[in-house]
Amino acid sequence: MTDFKDRERAFEAKFVHDADVLFRITARRNRLLGEWAAEKMGLSPEETDSYAKEVIVADFEEAGDEDVVRKLLGDMTQAGCDIDEAGVRAAIDEKAIEARRQFIEEVDKT
Repeated sequence: MTDFKDRERAFEAKFVHDADVLFRITARRNRLLGEWAAEKMGLSPEETDSYAKEVIVADFEEAGDEDVVRKLLGDMTQAGCDIDEAGVRAAIDEKAIEARRQFIEEVDKT
């Protein structure tokens, strides 16, 4: 019986760890997206930092990436950037890869 409980605790711990890693990578991706969009919109360094934080917070509105897509597309369109939904989704995919790579490199250093 102890072996079963130990395995159950190990699975629970792995689930919590995996969820934490996914959360961190997604937050990093959103920060990178905010920085990318801010550059396209011509924001100052201070505005860029603030905007990146806004994108991170926007992801908490609903499950999935639709809230982030709406925010980026709306803000960038309003700023006069030539971007469409496909362009935003391509950036999301690109920044997700970059965020995962940065996270792995950071973990490897420790």
